[in-house]
Amino acid sequence: MTAKKPLALVAGAGAGLGQSLLARLQAGGMTAVGLGRTKPDHTVGAFHTLDLSDADATSGTIADLIAAHGPPKIVVHNTAELVIAPFTETTLADYQRTWTSMVQTLIILAQSVMQPMVRGGGGALIVSGATASLRGGARFSAFASAKFALRGLTQSLAREYQPAGVHVAHVILDGIIDTARSRDVHTLDPAKMMKPEDIAEAYWQIAHQPPSAWCHEIDLRPASEGF
Repeated sequence: MTAKKPLALVAGAGAGLGQSLLARLQAGGMTAVGLGRTKPDHTVGAFHTLDLSDADATSGTIADLIAAHGPPKIVVHNTAELVIAPFTETTLADYQRTWTSMVQTLIILAQSVMQPMVRGGGGALIVSGATASLRGGARFSAFASAKFALRGLTQSLAREYQPAGVHVAHVILDGIIDTARSRDVHTLDPAKMMKPEDIAEAYWQIAHQPPSAWCHEIDLRPASEGF
């Protein structure tokens, strides 16, 4: 009997980093499955279109995947909702939208995968953060407040599940990711942007760190980026 390939999930598997993550996971011999609100025109591996803030839809889809493939060994939370506006023009709905997109989705995702991962012998949960996870900038109050909350939630999950064999890591992406959309929006030289495939490789390495030397938080940025 052919052994099943280990399951890997990417929540927020849009064009750019999400698809690069799926490609790296698949290249590593895993069954790579993307989850997200909008399916990209070209996707690597399987993709399930769903609202990740919907607890019933998300938990049901993940339960079906676990039934078919076994508990996931690598799970990546990569959702984001960017709001940039002066504080007086940032509505309560903007705050609720950023929290729902980033914090609520991680709560639902973790509730769906953590216990199965523990029962399956462990694995890795990696959460994508940003510069705003550490520093709230002007006009970024909605985004930064949600990213701060996401970081705190990730720390709590790490402290609760690390002893049970699940490596929980928070990755601060301090730079602009090189995508077709970012090239349209930013005037920055693409050579100074973060390459999605390089970030995906870093995530792969984090997921395979030996238990005697796990990191919880790491920051990634281009060599040209000041900090």
